[in-house]
Amino acid sequence: MVLKKAKSELDIALRHIRVMKAVMENQPIGIFKLSELVNMPKHKVRYSLRILEQSGIIEPTQYGAVIRKDADIGKLKEDLAEIKKVVEEIERELEEL
Repeated sequence: MVLKKAKSELDIALRHIRVMKAVMENQPIGIFKLSELVNMPKHKVRYSLRILEQSGIIEPTQYGAVIRKDADIGKLKEDLAEIKKVVEEIERELEEL
């Protein structure tokens, strides 16, 4: 399927956002508690935390993950707006088929 990989990547991005939201609401928080809260396996939570850390959104502390004070959440919203535009263009192209 042409869009299968894109859907898979968006599913992973959604998982990262859910982990980020849980960290925001419960910081500092460790992997075990986070895994319970978001109802995901620990290895997936660990991966999401790694990606969020590499993206400059969270940072590890001795007490658990916390959102960085300088995290640019607005950039995520801008990126989503751009993705929406591309999806709308794909929809228009498919309607013409």
